[in-house]
Amino acid sequence: EEAFTFYKSVFGGDFAMIARFKDLSNSEHPIAENEANKIMHIALPIGKTSILMGSDTPEFMGKHNENETRSKISINAESKEEADKLFNGLSAGGKIEMPIADSPWGSYFGMFRDKYGIEWMVSFNSK
Repeated sequence: EEAFTFYKSVFGGDFAMIARFKDLSNSEHPIAENEANKIMHIALPIGKTSILMGSDTPEFMGKHNENETRSKISINAESKEEADKLFNGLSAGGKIEMPIADSPWGSYFGMFRDKYGIEWMVSFNSK
């Protein structure tokens, strides 16, 4: 939730949905108290047609292994200015893996791991 609140501060807008595991808990499927406030589903509309979604992994779903579940979030900006804004905002406090710049394949592109450990790719293609 902290990460998505940070993402919201960069992208703007409002959450379309926030559902917690406690929202679906019942006597047939009880949720442990320490898991109740974890995010089951969160959705943040970004841009005109995209939605950034996420969820926590509760203990009952098994041990989380980052190396087996690692993925990158790819964002295609509508301008270099927007790409710079997103890259600089989202990478604040994180680790830049590839500074945003014109790439050999023709796009304006950069990669980083944000302060929450999530990997991002930001690009702008002028064509």
